[in-house]
Amino acid sequence: MTLSEGMLITLPRWDGAHVVVEPPATGPGTWAGAPSALRVGGEVFLAYRLRRPIGEGRGYANVIARSIDGIAFTTVAEVHKDRFGGASLERPALAVTPQGRWRLYVSVATPGTKHWRVDLLEADEPEKLGEAPAVTVLPGDATAGVKDPVLHFDGRGWHLWASVHPLESAEHADRMSTWYATSPDGVAWTWRGVALAPRPGAWDARGVRVSAVVPTGGGLSVAYDGRATAEENWEERTGTATAPLLAGGTFGPMTASLDPPTGSPFAPHGLRYLTAVPGRIYYEATRADGAHELRTEALT
Repeated sequence: MTLSEGMLITLPRWDGAHVVVEPPATGPGTWAGAPSALRVGGEVFLAYRLRRPIGEGRGYANVIARSIDGIAFTTVAEVHKDRFGGASLERPALAVTPQGRWRLYVSVATPGTKHWRVDLLEADEPEKLGEAPAVTVLPGDATAGVKDPVLHFDGRGWHLWASVHPLESAEHADRMSTWYATSPDGVAWTWRGVALAPRPGAWDARGVRVSAVVPTGGGLSVAYDGRATAEENWEERTGTATAPLLAGGTFGPMTASLDPPTGSPFAPHGLRYLTAVPGRIYYEATRADGAHELRTEALT
């Protein structure tokens, strides 16, 4: 994403929000969300995930849509899990290269495992992403799954933060930390280390997942998802952090805010995957029937 220099992440207030995408059905396990937003040429472009409950398809599609006002969106492309041979799709990441090429980074679950990888689709316009060939750019390995990338291009190179899940135990594969990588082209990545880790005894003790980064001049303003227990998986709440800009143009480890997280007013209070463009934020949140909807709020 590209945002105004010095702009800070703003957490949702809930009141005054608009529902951008309704879930595909009612009840827990049915979601519309995991958004990634860009503002390009006066329009907002949004990539998001549609999901059904476990046993009914899980994350079955990523959708790309565009809007003039940032509220009413028109679908321009879709990709479905079957074309990737995946058990499920999670959060996509939308990006545009300096050459004007459109990219969609797709998180794919490997069937029969807890492993995830990230594939890249590229086309000369967003409408063609649905037919673009896929190449794996973040494969993970037998020890870790990788998904939910967040990207930033600084004019010289690419930066990425991704959720990494250890796979030594299926029982504990929901644990997550965020790792940082850099790339000259957004395709071949070099891992730089852990950017944000869970904090023992805190509301994010079980896992942390960066969802948005905003350049501030001296570093980054960050939004991230967190959970304290395995039972809170899929119902994370959102907090903030900061990261310093280091010599050489890379970013240092993140420091989480001591402020409490923000959640939905509806139990079990999930509010996650916050993303931002100038003037507006988008996020996934639990509604009264337990389903998740994709919402937006204007920044003031």
